[in-house]
Amino acid sequence: MIDTQQVTGLVLAGGRGTRMGGIDKGLQSFRGMPLAMNALLRLQMQEGSLIGDLMINANRNLSAYESFGVPVWQDSLADYAGPLAGFLTGLERCETPFLLTVPCDTPLFPLDLASRLAAAFDDDSIDIAMAAAREEDGQLRTQPVFCMLRVSLLESLTAFTQAGGRKIDHWTGQHRTTIVNFDQAGDDQRAFFNANTLSELQTLENS
Repeated sequence: MIDTQQVTGLVLAGGRGTRMGGIDKGLQSFRGMPLAMNALLRLQMQEGSLIGDLMINANRNLSAYESFGVPVWQDSLADYAGPLAGFLTGLERCETPFLLTVPCDTPLFPLDLASRLAAAFDDDSIDIAMAAAREEDGQLRTQPVFCMLRVSLLESLTAFTQAGGRKIDHWTGQHRTTIVNFDQAGDDQRAFFNANTLSELQTLENS
């Protein structure tokens, strides 16, 4: 089992924000603060005191992100290579045994995310714990950007990306991954709704 302070929380804010018109999504306001700052605060509030360190993956407006008071790291892969590039950057910089990734655009993610994913590491053969949740159509689907990873996976991910791999599920499928369902009684059905557009962000803000 994972003990306290053994997890680094990584906020993924390195995307192009294409569906928001190219704006920097992590700096858009949600309930009076930037989305990336909201994600950092939710990581700090996680149950179980598992989060020992925090960092942000961003590729522009670095000084704005640095003002949030945690280390900010750019993708080590070029050309906005997607969330897996953020995973790689996080694993390269992580100084704890585990890395927890969360995207900046899902502002209501659960405050027990870390503890429930950590509980899935019930033996040494588990490499990755990934969240799953019901989406707006009622279907239960994996949420691959909400992952807890062993830092020992760095070598594997480096090789995968150097070979041109970019899809998260293609890489996680190479490892023993356990799925943790967030569809239990009491779970917030909005917890994994992400804001791809400004109108979706406003809807979440007013929910």
